[in-house]
Amino acid sequence: MPTLVCLGLGYCARHYVAEFGARFDRIVGTTRTADDAAALAAQRFGGRAVEMHMFDGKSTSPEVRAAIAAADALLISAAPAEGVDPVLAVLEDEIARAPTLSSIVFLSTLGVYADSNGAWIDETAEVIPGRARRGSARIEAEQAWQRLGARRKVPVAILRLGGIYGPGQNGMTRLLRGGMHRVAKPGHVSNRIHVFDIAQAIDAVFARRADGLFNIVDDEPASPSEQIAYAAGLLGIAPPPEISLAEAQQVMSPFALSFYDGCIRARNDKLKRVLGVTLRYPNYREGLRALHAAGYHLTAVQA
Repeated sequence: MPTLVCLGLGYCARHYVAEFGARFDRIVGTTRTADDAAALAAQRFGGRAVEMHMFDGKSTSPEVRAAIAAADALLISAAPAEGVDPVLAVLEDEIARAPTLSSIVFLSTLGVYADSNGAWIDETAEVIPGRARRGSARIEAEQAWQRLGARRKVPVAILRLGGIYGPGQNGMTRLLRGGMHRVAKPGHVSNRIHVFDIAQAIDAVFARRADGLFNIVDDEPASPSEQIAYAAGLLGIAPPPEISLAEAQQVMSPFALSFYDGCIRARNDKLKRVLGVTLRYPNYREGLRALHAAGYHLTAVQA
């Protein structure tokens, strides 16, 4: 009975279960609070129930430890907190001993890369030095998972995700909520990725027991300002006026501003060649049009 354990049943993990959960007979998920665990246990994702347990990154339960011991595959989406990977901090020994474990997926971010001044990069590109900015904790977590995989002799796929969007989480929903800013930074681009294509990539890793680094991004890096304007056009509203980076520093959070540090254009050749993924949404326009046509710009839709 193949068992998947999702350590952090977040947005991407829920969509993976909804689209491809049939690969597994048993699916176990964790979340940080008992209330969230109960709410998610009551939901269905693609018709599937998920066995939910609480994991707060500081301690865990016998049920979570037992699930790890029975796991065939792990999907790790719990983000590092205060520079520490919460899963490895609490569960590394259990994972190292898990007898049937055959594949691990760790969801990371393009934020690990050093500034390439807009040049195209692939998975061999330089990552940021030391603790230079927001991606440093993810780099350390990536390396720790790779070391564990090598010690345990289990493949570990590190998926470096572009800006995630999909049902209930996209430029249109953000515009309708208000308070969105368009920042004018000439030459700045970013990759996006629809959550369905993330789910495809995760499933391809599990199917192939793939190992290594993969950029999970669309084909067309584009200006964030341009993407916001396109979303506004689909809604039939005027886009927010552009503001300068100096003005943005007065009204945006440091975390939001960090996405304007540096500039890269990430290639996805390895996603296609090694994992065999054909993107359903190769650029943000196709993805946003599909979400608009389905009405997913209006509400946060359950997967």
